[in-house]
Amino acid sequence: MIEMLFTQALGLVAPWQVEQVDFKPEAGRIEFQVTFGGSRHVCPACGAAAQPFHDRLARSWRHLDFFQYEAYLHAEVPRVACSGCGKVTQISVPWAREGSRFTLLFEALTLMLAPTMSVLAAGRLVRVPPRRLWRVIEHHVGKARARESHAEVRAVGIDETACRRGQQYLSVFYDLDAQRLIFATPGRDKSCLERFAEDLSVHGGQPQAVTHVSMDMSRSFQAGAAEHFPQATVCFDRFHVVALGSTALDEVRRAEVKSQPELKGTRWSLLKNPSAWTIPQLQTMHWLQRSNLKTARAWRLKQALRAIYATARSPDEAKPLFQRWLSWARRCRLDPFKRLARTITTHLTGILNGFEAGKHNGRVEAMNRALQEARARARGYRRVENFIAMAYLVAGKLSHLPTPPFAQMALVPHKTE
Repeated sequence: MIEMLFTQALGLVAPWQVEQVDFKPEAGRIEFQVTFGGSRHVCPACGAAAQPFHDRLARSWRHLDFFQYEAYLHAEVPRVACSGCGKVTQISVPWAREGSRFTLLFEALTLMLAPTMSVLAAGRLVRVPPRRLWRVIEHHVGKARARESHAEVRAVGIDETACRRGQQYLSVFYDLDAQRLIFATPGRDKSCLERFAEDLSVHGGQPQAVTHVSMDMSRSFQAGAAEHFPQATVCFDRFHVVALGSTALDEVRRAEVKSQPELKGTRWSLLKNPSAWTIPQLQTMHWLQRSNLKTARAWRLKQALRAIYATARSPDEAKPLFQRWLSWARRCRLDPFKRLARTITTHLTGILNGFEAGKHNGRVEAMNRALQEARARARGYRRVENFIAMAYLVAGKLSHLPTPPFAQMALVPHKTE
C-alpha cells in the first residue's frame, strides 16, 4: 500500500513503480527502490520498437527531502540491445537527466535557491558540496541559454561590472526592451562587442538589426559598436554622464580640502541626493552654500547637470539646457569641470541620443546592482564562469529552466512502451 502511495507521489507511471521503501531514521535517510516492470523498450538510439533488454545497471539519485530525512531513489535501469542498429543503450528515467545523480526536482530546487543565497549556503541547506551544485547550475543555465531567441533584440545596453574588486571585470549586455541580460563575457574592451555580435547571431539575432546601443563613453566600446553594430544609434548613458559630474566635484573638493580642513567629511554629503540628507548633512550643506568655496560652485554645477536629466524629456528639450550648462562650465574657473565640458561637447550627439524614450541604462544599473548583491552574498567568486552563470540566473529571465519544485508536486510522467 505504501509503495503505491509513493509511486503516485513521485509521479511514476507503469511500468515504473516503487517496489520497496526503506526508512532509516538512525541514518537520516529514506530510500525508494524503483523497478521497471517490462522486458522490452523502444531503442533510445534509433527508435526501433519493442527491443529486448540486454541487462540492468544499478543507479541512485538524491531526491527532495522527506520531512527532515534525505531521500534517495535507487533503480536497476535497463539497457536495450537493439536488433536494428546493433547498439546497447541505457533507457532514460523520468525523474532525472542523463549523467546526473540528482532528480530533476532536486536540481530545480537548487536553481530556485541559488539566486536568493550563496551557493555555499544552499549547499549547507541541502547537505551537498557546493561544487556539485555549481555543476547543476552551469548545466541548466547553459542548456536554457542555448534555447533562448534573440531575434527581437533591437536596443542594447552595455555596461561593466566587477567580478573581483579591482581585479577582473565582466562586460554585460542587456536587451533594453525585454529588460534582461542576454550576454556576459570577461573583459571590457573592443573584443567583447565582437563576441556579443557572434553570440547574438547564434541565438537568431542580427547585429545589423540593432537600432540603439546605450553605453558609457569608453573608447573601446565606441570602437566595437562602430565596427560590429554600424547601423545602431549610439546613446551615452545618463548615469555615467552624471557620474562624471560627481567625479569632477570630488576632484575639486580633494584639492581644496588641503587649504580648507572644514571640508573634511563632506564627501558623502556632496554626492548624496539632497532629499536623502541627514540633519547634520543638511546643516553642513547649508553652511557650504553660504561660503565662497570652489567646492560650493562645483556642487552647484553638478546639481545643474543632474537637473537637466530631471527636466528634459527629449533630445530637443535637452540640447539648449546642455548648451547653457556648457557655457557656464567653460567659464567656471574649475579645471575638472572645464575638462568635463570638453568631454561632453565631444560626445554631445550621443548624450542627446540618450534622451530617446527607453534608450538609457537605468534598468541596466538596477540589474548590475542585483549582480553585485549576488557577488556580495557569495563573498566573491573563485571562477569567472560561476559569476557569469549566476548573472544569467539572476538577470537573464531564462524561460527554459526546470519548473520549480513547489510549482509542480509530482515528477513529469515519462511515456514508455
